[in-house]
Amino acid sequence: MSATDPAAATPAPPAAAKRSVVRSLLRLWPYVRPVRVRLFGAAAVAILAASLGLTMPLILKWIVDGPVADGDTAGVWLGGIVLLVVGLIEALLFGLRRWLVARPLTRVEAALRSDLYRHVQRLPVSFHDRWPTGQLLSRGTGDLQLLRMWLAFGLTFLIVNSATIVIGCVILLAQQWSLGLILMAPVPVLIILCMVFETRYSVVARRAQDQMGDLTTLVEESILGIRVIKGFGRHRSQARAFQALSQRLVDTEIRKAKLLAWIWTFIMTLPELFMGAVLVVGVLQVADGGLTAGTLVAFMATAMALRWPVESIGFLLAMTNDTAAATDRFFEVMDVPVPPDRAREPEPATADGTGTDEGIRFERVVFRFPDAPPDAPAVLDGIDLHIRPGETMALVGGTGSGKTALTALVPRLHEVTSGRITLDGTDIATLPVHEVRERVAVAFEEPTLFSASVRENILMGAPDGDGTDGDAQDGSGSRDRDAELARALGISQADGFVGALPQGAATEVGEQGLSLSGGQRQRLALARAVVGRPRFLVLDDPLSALDVHTEARVEAALREVLATTTALVVAHRPSTVQLADRVALLSGGRITAVGTHTELLRENAEYRLLMTGTAQPGPSEPEEVTVP
Repeated sequence: MSATDPAAATPAPPAAAKRSVVRSLLRLWPYVRPVRVRLFGAAAVAILAASLGLTMPLILKWIVDGPVADGDTAGVWLGGIVLLVVGLIEALLFGLRRWLVARPLTRVEAALRSDLYRHVQRLPVSFHDRWPTGQLLSRGTGDLQLLRMWLAFGLTFLIVNSATIVIGCVILLAQQWSLGLILMAPVPVLIILCMVFETRYSVVARRAQDQMGDLTTLVEESILGIRVIKGFGRHRSQARAFQALSQRLVDTEIRKAKLLAWIWTFIMTLPELFMGAVLVVGVLQVADGGLTAGTLVAFMATAMALRWPVESIGFLLAMTNDTAAATDRFFEVMDVPVPPDRAREPEPATADGTGTDEGIRFERVVFRFPDAPPDAPAVLDGIDLHIRPGETMALVGGTGSGKTALTALVPRLHEVTSGRITLDGTDIATLPVHEVRERVAVAFEEPTLFSASVRENILMGAPDGDGTDGDAQDGSGSRDRDAELARALGISQADGFVGALPQGAATEVGEQGLSLSGGQRQRLALARAVVGRPRFLVLDDPLSALDVHTEARVEAALREVLATTTALVVAHRPSTVQLADRVALLSGGRITAVGTHTELLRENAEYRLLMTGTAQPGPSEPEEVTVP
C-alpha cells in the first residue's frame, strides 16, 4: 500500500462477504481443545455462581413472608447471614473462574501467534510482495488479543448469561406464571432486533479491523522511511495521509458505536417498560390478596438480577462479531497454501545435457510471477545457461530485464513456471527447500540487517544459522565460529569499521541496520553470504554501494572465495564484471550472448552500450557479429 494513498485496498476479501459467525468461531476449536476442560470448567463454575445469585431473591421471599411478617428478629438476622454467605461463595466462584481461564487462554493466544508467525515465514516471497506489512502486524497483535479476550470473557458470559436467563425465567414462571409471561413478552421482538443488529454490525466490524491494518501499514512505512520523508520534506503530506486513514477509521468506529447504542436502547428500554407493567400488576395482586408481598419482592428481585444478563446481550453480540471478524482475518493468512516442500519427479534433461554435469544449469526456464495475468508476457522466457563448476558467471542486462528474478530462482525464493534448474546435476525442484538453501548462499542488492549484533547478523549465513555457541562446551565451536566470522569480515573488508564499533562484533546495529552506512550494510550482507563457505554463491550487485577504493579491496579478497565456489553475480559495472570468468547478457527474458567481457565488448553492441554507454566499437574493434 502506498504511504500516500489512504484509499489503497487490502488484499483481503470484501468486508461485506457473507459468512457465518458461528462457523468462523468454530475454526478456533483446534486451539481451544487442549484447554477445553478448564474453559468449560470455568463456564460451569460461573453458571453455578450465577445460580447462587438467583437464590438470593428466594431467600428474601422467605425473610419477608416469614420472620418479617412474624416479627421474628432472630430469623431476620439468620436470613441476613445466609445472604452474606451466599454472596461470599458467589464471589469466590467468580474468582475461581478467572483463575481457571487466565493462564490457559494466554497459552492459546501464544499458540495462535506462534502458528501465524511460523506460517508467514514459510509463505513464498510472492505472498509478501502482495500483503502490506501493517495488515500482518494487526492480525498478529490486535486481532489475536481480541480472540483471547473473547475466549476469556465473551464466550464464558455468552454461556453463563444464556444459562442465567433460562434459569431465571423458570424461577419467574414458578413464582407467578402470569407475571412471568408479561415480563417475557418482549423476547421475540428482542431476538429479531438482535438478528438485524448482528447482520449489520458484522460488516462494520470487519471494515474497522481492515482499516486498522491499513493505518498500521502507513505508520510502519512512515517510520521505516523517515529519512526519505524528512529528506523530501513530505511530513505534511504523510500527516494528511495519516489523518485521512484515521478519519476513515473514526467514522467506522462511530458507525459501530451508533449500532451498539441502537441495540442497547431497545434491549434496555423494552424490559424496563414491561418490568414497570409487572410491578403495577403485582402490586394490584398483592392488594387483592392474590399474591404475597414476599413473592412480589422475590419476583422483582429475580427480574432485577436478570437485567445484566439481558442488557449485556448487545455488548456480547458486538464482541462476538468483532472476534469472528478477527478470526476470519487470522485464517485468511493461515489458509494461504505453503508450496509443498517435497521432492517431485525431475523434468527430463535437454538433448545437449546429460543431467549429470556439475555446476549450475538453467534448462528452458520460464518464469511468470504467480499473480500475473495469464496473458502477461513471461519475465524469463526460455533461459538456457550453464555455469561450470568453480566458474564465476556475471549476469548483465538492462533495467527490468529479469536479472533479480533469475537469481531468485536459484535458492527457490520463486519457483520456475516451467523448465528446470540443476545444482551439480540435481534438479532443485526435487530437493527440499531447506537443502537447496543450505547449498546456495545469497547476497541481495538491498542488504537487510536485523535488530541484533553484527556477529548474529553475519552468522545467520553459517550452517546452523543462529549465531550461538551452545553446541561446543569445550569452546572449540566458539573458536571455529570466531575464526569464520573474522574470515568473512576480512573478505568483505568490514573488519576495520566493525572493530571500531563500541563493542566490536557484539554491537547492536539497530532496526534495518540504519545506524550504518549503505556501504557498511552491504559489506556485512556480503560477509553473511560467504561465512558458511557455500558450494554455490548468488550475488545481486553486491558492491554497488561501495566507494572505488573499498570496492577494489573487496574484489581482491572476493577473488579467493570465487575461486573455490560456483557463482552467479549480477553486475552493472565493468569492475564487477571483471571478477567473472564469463559474462551472460540477459535481454528480453532470454540469454542472448555468452562470452568473456572482452569478447562481448568487441562483438555485442547491446553489451557495449550497457558497459560503456556507446554501441559503437572502438577504432581497433570490429563491427558487431552474432554470437552463436
